[in-house]
Amino acid sequence: MFNSFEDIRKKADSVRNIDLCTLLHHHGCIKDPHDKAKWHTPRGVISVNGRKFMNWTLGTGGGGAIDLVIHLQGVGFKDAVFWLCNNVFLTFVQQTPPKQRLKLPQRDDGKLLQVIRYLKDQRRIPKEQIDTLIESGKLYADFRANAVFVLLGKKKTIVGAELRGTYGTQWRGMAPGSQKNQGCFYVIGASTRKMVLCESAIDAVSCFVLHPEYTAISTSGATANPAWLRNFIRKDCKIHCGFDSDRTGNMLADKMSKLYPSIKRLQPPGHDWNQVLQNYHS
Repeated sequence: MFNSFEDIRKKADSVRNIDLCTLLHHHGCIKDPHDKAKWHTPRGVISVNGRKFMNWTLGTGGGGAIDLVIHLQGVGFKDAVFWLCNNVFLTFVQQTPPKQRLKLPQRDDGKLLQVIRYLKDQRRIPKEQIDTLIESGKLYADFRANAVFVLLGKKKTIVGAELRGTYGTQWRGMAPGSQKNQGCFYVIGASTRKMVLCESAIDAVSCFVLHPEYTAISTSGATANPAWLRNFIRKDCKIHCGFDSDRTGNMLADKMSKLYPSIKRLQPPGHDWNQVLQNYHS
């Protein structure tokens, strides 16, 4: 932690110039394929111009990495600086090389109970489903007690991981070097030919719990055209877009259906699938 105001100021100065586009990518946000300045985020459509950003969905903006973390995570200044220093400073200080090697978080089974409690008590995911994910190697705890959801590619090669904070400043991001175009997190349902695409691993697991007849897949952030989607289209799989019931989710679901008319919308009867699951158990 920080010991004084001067310590906070020095730490803030060291992280405020972190590249905003790299930071958005780390949070699992998706660059618009038609506008290089725009990103699709869980909080709406954000445009980046150098060190400044503007959220067109919410009509607000800011400048610098600290402001962006505050905006994306809904935290205060001190927590944003703390998060940048302890989670991404060493990754971003070199402005992220073009092809960064995958660096999975260090596994820490001593933090696993915290992850299980978070997923079971706060996210309402059944304990047996959590245990199945852990046993399969698709879920583990890192040394910061983040839930790590593993992305798998061809021949079940690990190509990345979604990270979800479980206490204190809760946040979401990707392991440095994750290649979302090479694989995904998924939960196999009763049918491998009936699929639902979700915006996050937690939503995919929640959707599977509610609809076990489907294989649920996370796109690790809303995107209309994941690189691996064409493979499933060619195999004539029955695919549904289960993106969030908000402006961004509906917009990208509509764009996906225009690119691939065979894909149908399966809209969560709440904001997202995990909210539906939580409401189901309330």
